[in-house]
Amino acid sequence: MTNFPEAKVVKQFKTTTSLIIPFSSINDKASNLEFNKEEIDYLQEKQKNKEQIAVLNKYHRFVFVLFNSDLKASNPSEWYRKQGAAVESVAQKERIDTLGIEGFAQAEALHIAEGIALAAYRFNRYFKDKAKKENHIKRIHLNQAAVTADALEELMATVAKVWVSRTWVNEPQSHLNAVQFAKEIRKEAEAVGIEVEIWNKEKIEAEKMGGLLAVNRGSEIPPVFAILHWKPKKASNKKPIVLVGKGVVYDTGGLSLKPTANSMDIMKCDMGGAAAVVGAILSVAANKLDKEVYCLVPLTDNRPGKDAYAPGDVVTMYDGTTVEVLNTDAEGRMILADALAYAKKLKPEITLDAATLTGAAERAIGVHASCVMGNAKGKVFKQLQKSGEDTFERVVEFPFWEEYYEDMKSTIADLKNIGGGTAGMITAGKFLEHFAPSPYVHIDIAGPAFVPKADAYRPKGGTGYGVRLLYNFIKNYPA
Repeated sequence: MTNFPEAKVVKQFKTTTSLIIPFSSINDKASNLEFNKEEIDYLQEKQKNKEQIAVLNKYHRFVFVLFNSDLKASNPSEWYRKQGAAVESVAQKERIDTLGIEGFAQAEALHIAEGIALAAYRFNRYFKDKAKKENHIKRIHLNQAAVTADALEELMATVAKVWVSRTWVNEPQSHLNAVQFAKEIRKEAEAVGIEVEIWNKEKIEAEKMGGLLAVNRGSEIPPVFAILHWKPKKASNKKPIVLVGKGVVYDTGGLSLKPTANSMDIMKCDMGGAAAVVGAILSVAANKLDKEVYCLVPLTDNRPGKDAYAPGDVVTMYDGTTVEVLNTDAEGRMILADALAYAKKLKPEITLDAATLTGAAERAIGVHASCVMGNAKGKVFKQLQKSGEDTFERVVEFPFWEEYYEDMKSTIADLKNIGGGTAGMITAGKFLEHFAPSPYVHIDIAGPAFVPKADAYRPKGGTGYGVRLLYNFIKNYPA
């Protein structure tokens, strides 16, 4: 992971700072910019052709002109982020180390900066020539007249945690197994004042977390259960918000072995839910939000070795529920169920989980959004959808009818761990609801958490999806 760019507000820009300005500012002399007739004609032609951005090389600096005066984007905030990403791409090629943003309102300027910072992420740790792949953007400067330092600091603190989340998802399990991941979580959490409790295998056995222990039976690496707690001195919520994240650091499918190709080779990303919820609570703490938040993360890999749990087994879960295992590749819900049952002890105001849980979710809506469902009230989902639009980490609400729960009933135990051949993302959610405290929201991030190709500020691989969504939701909860 490359160095995170410094961002600050400044009274004025250096004459060598490359600037991002709106087209309406080309006659503004505040930054000592002068455009000759040829340059103005060029910009006007670009505007006439409905271009989104134009780049001018003024020798001692680059100037990026955004044509936002007649903006008709369905999501203007996302438009500005994407233009920031476009600027970042040129800046990398031209080895520009400082970018200035001037002439925009605060929200617009912050979204541009957000797009630049998100796009500047690089995962180059394992390249021999990683120095050549380094991020060249070192500084992002914004005009003090338009942007407050507090707003910029909050934004960049959150983006920095997206970088952390992305790196965890991108790390191969050879370098980030369950025990190593727990150490990373502790280091990052304690650095921002979060209380951390880590349960080892002996503690997990003593607490009888049967789902987590069952999934771990085929592994040489012991399971871990991480409990993070952020409690400000004057929390605005009387009962805590609880986040739960699926932490399967690598998933072979267990004895129900995944087929190749393109199924097992990316399964280092199966802890994307854990990375998302931890990134969210890190953002909450870094920005000192006045909300009490817990984060629960069960961690293991899922392998077919040793005494691996098998189809046909019956597992007794943390809350005493018995589950017939019909597919060991439906392991995420097994470990999440224990964590959700534990969450009841915390008497939460609301519980949300995030998980790369089902292929059904990705098949339903692709990589552009997550599937959400639950028994929370409608206003919760409206707020979650608004947070999704605000951050462009969009969500699509699915039905959560009781009929789907019927598919999860077993003939020899309380439940089975897979449903029928349809609506797999919903039946999985209904399975989890059995264990979770109410109100409850399930977020299946299987599609957007790890993507096959880059898109604007979203890199190929781990996207950090969920960090900004959950932070925005928590900040504005209740609506």
